[in-house]
Amino acid sequence: MTDFIDIGSINDIPLRGARVVRTHRGDIAVFRTAINTVYALDEYLLGKAGPLSNGIQHDEKVTDPMYNWVFDLTTGEAQGADEGKVATYDVKCEGDRILISAAAVSPSVSAE
Repeated sequence: MTDFIDIGSINDIPLRGARVVRTHRGDIAVFRTAINTVYALDEYLLGKAGPLSNGIQHDEKVTDPMYNWVFDLTTGEAQGADEGKVATYDVKCEGDRILISAAAVSPSVSAE
C-alpha cells in the first residue's frame, strides 16, 4: 500500500498550470490539465530540460521553456526526436486536496 502526503489544494494550481514541490530528492513539478487531471514529474532533466513547471501545457504534454523539448505528462518520456525521460510520481486528488506518494518526497536511504 502506498502512503500519500497532502501537498495542497488543486485550486492553488490554475487550469493548464503547474507548481513546484521542493523535496530532499529534488524539485517535482505538479501539473493540472485543462480537464482537471493532476500529474507529478521531475522539474528538470539534468542538462537537457527544465524548469518544466514554466513550460507550455497542451493536452497531456508539456513543452520545455528552455530547449523546446516535449514531455508526456503520463510517462515522463521525451517525444519526437528528443531522447530522455523524467521520473513520474504517483499523485491523486481527494476532494480538492492533491496527494503525492510519500516515497516521492522522502529522502532516499542508501545501503552501505
